[in-house]
Parts: sequence; structure tokens; C-alpha cells
Amino acid sequence: MSKPSELLQGTLDLLILRTLECGPLHGVGISDRIEQVTRGVFLVGPGSLFPALHRLAEKGWIEGEWSEHEGKRRVKTYTLTTSGRAQLTEEKRNWKKVLTAMNRVLAEEV
Repeated sequence: MSKPSELLQGTLDLLILRTLECGPLHGVGISDRIEQVTRGVFLVGPGSLFPALHRLAEKGWIEGEWSEHEGKRRVKTYTLTTSGRAQLTEEKRNWKKVLTAMNRVLAEEV
């Protein structure tokens, strides 16, 4: 397995919104899912994840609700909101533009 990569600025929000599109998860679950889907390329630590979750909640794109996890400890489970779904659609559209442009640059002969 290759070493983890640093996230490009702005991609963490997209990763979190896309992860929550699949269903509600708590913070560690979001981090684990991103690591799993990217096959270890992106590792999101708590120092990046939780500020991002707070930022997304402030924007109204996700909602968090406290509950007991496995009957032992309280965790905050996050859900994508309607405006979060709309933002995800916009983020995907923007990312496709960036990807297309980068592919053109990388394919160009120097």
C-alpha cells in the first residue's frame, strides 16, 4: 500500500458530504469510511475532521445528534441535510471541472 496523501484544500468537505450521502455516521465512522473507500490514500485525523464537521454543521449542510453507541458511550451522529445534498451536487460539478482541467495539463506534451 502506498503512503497516505495530503488532502487538497477544499476536498475534505466534499469527502465528508459524499460519505454522509450513504447514510448517517459518527466522526470516527466518517474517518474510517474515507480511509476504506480511498484504500488508505486519505487518512483524516480528528484535528482535521472535527473542525470540518463543525464548519459543515454551521453552514447547515449536515446535522449532528447525540446518541449512545453500543449502549456505552455517547457519540454524535451526523446526517446530510437537504441543503447539504444540494451543496454536494455543486461540489461534484466543480470537482469534475478541476479533474478535467488537471487531466488536460498532465496529458500535454512538454
